[in-house]
Amino acid sequence: MTDFKKINNLTGWATFLVSMIVYMFTIEETASFWDCGEFIAIAYKLEVSHPPGAPLFMLIGRLFSFLSMGDVTQVAYWINMSSALASGFTILFLYWTIVMLGRKLIDAEPWKETPTQQILLAAGGAIGALSFAFTDSFWFSAVEGEVYAMSSFFTAFVFWAMLKWEMVEDESTANKWLLLIAYMMGLSSGIHLLGLVTLPALGLIYYFKKYKAPSISGVMLALFATLLLIGFINSFIITGLPSVAEKFEITFVNTFGLPFGSGAVFMAAIVIMLLVIGIKYSAKKEYVNLNTFLLSMSFVLIGYACYGVILVRSKANPPIDQNNPENAITFTSYLKREQYGSRPLLKGPYFDSDRPNFSQGGPIYYKAEDSYKIGDYKTDLSYDEEHLLPRMWSSQPNHIRRYREITGLRQNESPSFMDNLTFMFSHQMGHMYMRYFMFNFSGRESDIQDADWRGPLDGNKGVPEVLRKNKGRNQYFAIPLILGLIGFFFQFNKDPKRFSATLMFFILTGVALVVYLNSVPIEPRERDYIYVGSYYVFAIWIGLAVLGLGGLLQKRGKEAIVVAALCLVCPLVLISENWDDHDRSDRYFSVDSARNFLASCAPNAILFTGGDNDTFPLWYVQEVEGFRTDVRVVVMSYYNTDWYIDQTKMKMNDSEPFPYSLELDNYRQGTNDFLLVRESPQFKDRPIDLKQYMALLKRNYEGIRTPRSSGSDLSVIPSKSFLLEVDTAKVLNSDIVPDRFEPFTVPYMVFDFNEDVNALEKGQMMMLDLIAQNNWERPIYFNYTSINSLSFNVDDYLVQEGMAYRLLPVRKPPYMQAMVNLDLMYDNVMNKFQFRGMDNPDTNLNEDYRGFAQNHRSTFTSLADALIDVADTTRARAVLDYGLEVMPSDAVPWDISSTGFVLSYIRLGDKEKAAEIGMQMAEEFNSMVTYHFDKERLDFNFSRYFQGLQFLRRYFDSGEMTEESNKVLEMLEKQRVRLEIDRNNL
Repeated sequence: MTDFKKINNLTGWATFLVSMIVYMFTIEETASFWDCGEFIAIAYKLEVSHPPGAPLFMLIGRLFSFLSMGDVTQVAYWINMSSALASGFTILFLYWTIVMLGRKLIDAEPWKETPTQQILLAAGGAIGALSFAFTDSFWFSAVEGEVYAMSSFFTAFVFWAMLKWEMVEDESTANKWLLLIAYMMGLSSGIHLLGLVTLPALGLIYYFKKYKAPSISGVMLALFATLLLIGFINSFIITGLPSVAEKFEITFVNTFGLPFGSGAVFMAAIVIMLLVIGIKYSAKKEYVNLNTFLLSMSFVLIGYACYGVILVRSKANPPIDQNNPENAITFTSYLKREQYGSRPLLKGPYFDSDRPNFSQGGPIYYKAEDSYKIGDYKTDLSYDEEHLLPRMWSSQPNHIRRYREITGLRQNESPSFMDNLTFMFSHQMGHMYMRYFMFNFSGRESDIQDADWRGPLDGNKGVPEVLRKNKGRNQYFAIPLILGLIGFFFQFNKDPKRFSATLMFFILTGVALVVYLNSVPIEPRERDYIYVGSYYVFAIWIGLAVLGLGGLLQKRGKEAIVVAALCLVCPLVLISENWDDHDRSDRYFSVDSARNFLASCAPNAILFTGGDNDTFPLWYVQEVEGFRTDVRVVVMSYYNTDWYIDQTKMKMNDSEPFPYSLELDNYRQGTNDFLLVRESPQFKDRPIDLKQYMALLKRNYEGIRTPRSSGSDLSVIPSKSFLLEVDTAKVLNSDIVPDRFEPFTVPYMVFDFNEDVNALEKGQMMMLDLIAQNNWERPIYFNYTSINSLSFNVDDYLVQEGMAYRLLPVRKPPYMQAMVNLDLMYDNVMNKFQFRGMDNPDTNLNEDYRGFAQNHRSTFTSLADALIDVADTTRARAVLDYGLEVMPSDAVPWDISSTGFVLSYIRLGDKEKAAEIGMQMAEEFNSMVTYHFDKERLDFNFSRYFQGLQFLRRYFDSGEMTEESNKVLEMLEKQRVRLEIDRNNL
């Protein structure tokens, strides 16, 4: 008989090797969009990421970055490789997990398996593990520098270790496995807290081993105990101990006059002392369970101690230092993610509930020179009417609109509890979970956000060409789904005890997580990566299906090897379908677009940005690749916090501190968090001088204060606009205004508040102070997202110089559509911007990359139109042709932003080129509109394509291109009939 231990190890390592080879061939070679740029940057320089941090990821990433051998362009590749390696080990432990669970199903005694059992176990483990390796969501995380790959590894390891513990008969040896699990749990907190949700599954395994005659009440008690353990670790250890340390710290410093840090050190010493005493006492009295528990909690704390690196590095004030968690006060807030607020879980309001009741909560301390002082008080919210399990809770206008669309609520109609449940089941569990689940095991329509899943019979008939070519369009014919369901029922029938553990694992990492997260109806991107733990469990059932089918066919005289060969189609169809949309080779535009933003800025510039994707890649290229470190990137959402404003007052890299007139006491948390915009008779239709107002604000002038119901005061802006005087002589002598715009230089600038604005946020208050005090010494730029987030209008004073818009004291004349620095922007776009891989149809450009490509296309047409306005047709044509060359439509599909090329070519007089690309766009847009109609999906994507047709018809009309205009009109007319809208709306 062949030694199965050797086969088991070799097959396990083979699955590791196969998955690793696949990940190495498809890995991202630089920083991806979203959080990857931030995580790679903080790992490379040991900086502080967004709450609650990922210190272990940071330390591991730092070690991997050394493999770049000093080549900063390779740092991201090697940190991404840490995710690939963690993912490979996840597959290894998944294989061994399936084998251990499978033995019970085919009555195989460990290491005494028959040849047929050996084949089935090895084949089931390999097929299940490799199927998971090539699923959409897991593969996505495996090839980028984010925390989810490592989180999956810890989850897989802990579940495997618990099964190993179950096999060990000697209790003293078995307890060592429990301590290892506890240590890994503690370490995993330094990656992501999702690993904690495995505890109830582990609790059931523990219960079934310890109690040979289990009962329903015993199972429920075991689940309750493990849920308490989750609460204990999450609320007492991870966030509770720092909260207690905060109390000690304030008492020791403020009451006893001891040095900063003394209270936290004292509390740590107390915890260690109590653990030592408890461990010694339980060992002496031979209280085995108590001793094991205390030792386990000690190992959890040892793993959790990796968070110390956050305190140490924050104290060094690195360029990325989110929340500045350098003392017990700020560190506790950081761990609790207080800046993100909270969502109701069991009780709370609906979106149309009456305004909340506000009451003063606990004090918020800050570190002063020699003590901790109260800077503000927390605000406690309560509602007169609260509802059970509130799912439709967000009162944001766009969320309310979407709630009504999903549930069919009419305008002003209040939701009922049944409407609430409808939203939970149809959207939260259906759209935000089951759709993702089917993405991984049945198929996916495309990588466009909110795309649907594909069933086994969903072909390509009637599907637009642009969707058929979409690399995210995958069809698995439901093979993984069917196998998983077979394994599900097979384990349920043959091993109900372990089935209950795997089922609990599946539920807690799936639908239970959906209920806990209570997601809003509109998300900035797909969230399938959150639920990858449940896909992991389903892959276990895929592997177990091989054993079930093997036993069934074996009764009919079929060899086990036949079953293995048949089931091998599952990982094969997954890898073949998913390769093209998970192959990230030759993809650099996340970094190139970041470089293009920074290259658009003059030396020592300040660049305001709005969101994750237009910030984190910029951090990466500055912190890792050292590109344009003279530019200070300011994130508008962070600018409302005192810690971030403080950081702008420091020198960071090659960027000098910001000049402000306002001081810390003017912007500390709780002070001027927002300013009321309330026009007074004195300033009716008149602006108020910006510098004078800031001077009043600085000295807390009573005349601009108004009392609040809580007893505190608010600052008031008594006008609907600010006026900033300009030293025109200095400006013109400094040579910052382009020659063609010098006649438009103004002696003052007026910033009008938007119509619906009744308050100004702290960050924008500081921005206005910066603009006033900067005195045109440093260039100030905005990107498009930051412009859209402003409460006041700066459009008339913006000059486009590339992907960024520079604020200058020149006012756009009414006849000019936009101000463009022609020579500078032409040089930036044509000579400095990079578009690596964007002309290659084989490059996997998913929706994030296409979105940034479309923004760049708009930049090309803006520059071309400005050149046409001054009759510089030669350079205008060069710009348009170059835009189509570096981003052709077979690589980056047409979008509504692309229609500008049609108009620009018409204005150049090249109607042939305009007709060629315009009709391509029209056919593509029309096919997409028809497809969305057929799917009854009149969503944002439908509106975008329909509007694109409207633009094209308007442009063709402007160029007197009757034939093309009539063709587009015919398309619109057909769609109009379906929409039942009036012809005039076209």
